[in-house]
Amino acid sequence: MKNYKPEGRLISTEENKKYLSGACTLRDAFHSKAILEARVMRCDAEHNLHVDLGCMSGIIPRNEGAIGIEDGSVRDIALISRVNKPVAFIITGFEADENGETYALLSRRKVQEECMSEYISRLSAGDVIPATVSHLEGFGVFCDIGCGISALMPIDSISVSRIPHPSARFVAGNRIFAAVKSIDESGRITLTHKELLGTWEQNAENLIVGETVPGIVRSVEKYGIFVELAPNLAGLAEFSDGVEAGSHASVYIKSIIPSKMKVKLIIVDSFDADYPSQPLKYFIDSGHIDRWIYSPEESDKQIETVF
Repeated sequence: MKNYKPEGRLISTEENKKYLSGACTLRDAFHSKAILEARVMRCDAEHNLHVDLGCMSGIIPRNEGAIGIEDGSVRDIALISRVNKPVAFIITGFEADENGETYALLSRRKVQEECMSEYISRLSAGDVIPATVSHLEGFGVFCDIGCGISALMPIDSISVSRIPHPSARFVAGNRIFAAVKSIDESGRITLTHKELLGTWEQNAENLIVGETVPGIVRSVEKYGIFVELAPNLAGLAEFSDGVEAGSHASVYIKSIIPSKMKVKLIIVDSFDADYPSQPLKYFIDSGHIDRWIYSPEESDKQIETVF
């Protein structure tokens, strides 16, 4: 079975570069129906995509730009937004323009249909897959899970530590892993992410009482301040005036109580800073999950996901 990757993963591979190296190898790709990737240079007034193939130009006609364009279930913004980005396609033929120059006719829609049939339709809840963050909304992120086909990851599925907006965790273009959370009757997939970022114990195992560590203030409540120590672990500090959500903080670890899944903190200082986000640490990045238990065995409360 072909490897149906999110768009952008093939463009720099040796095989892709070889196919794009000349007219003869492009014809080889045409005959073998190879999936290729190249960058969209412009979208014309009729919403045809013009693609840079190196040795010649390529055109993806509007109706071949994506599944759903022809019947109107997908809007043309899905095409416009691909300008200056890689797209996946197969070559469906060659034609000559008014100047006698040869160009390639391409189809992204056929690649997506093949991806749906041969890969996405075979996924099941609990499968761990690669994905690329493509678009952020307040309620979640849309991810490319293969050849430009999108799936939604709701905000509450991103991490155990609550965030005010997906932009607190991701930016468009992030290459991530995700798990299939559910598949509805129409085949639409919903993703989850927090199960891949470790259990409470896995995230707390490197914390030591008496140390002072960095954190991000996520919520300020009357009874205390929640400070994120890792995407899947937050601690609670006593209320302190002047501390605001979104601030960075240095926090003293007062106690760690696995039975209550609590890390008690004291805020040493809080401040605004524009630190770059730390790379996500994945404890699971492949395979299949049937059941994931976040809470320790001795915990009074059990938090789990059953796929």
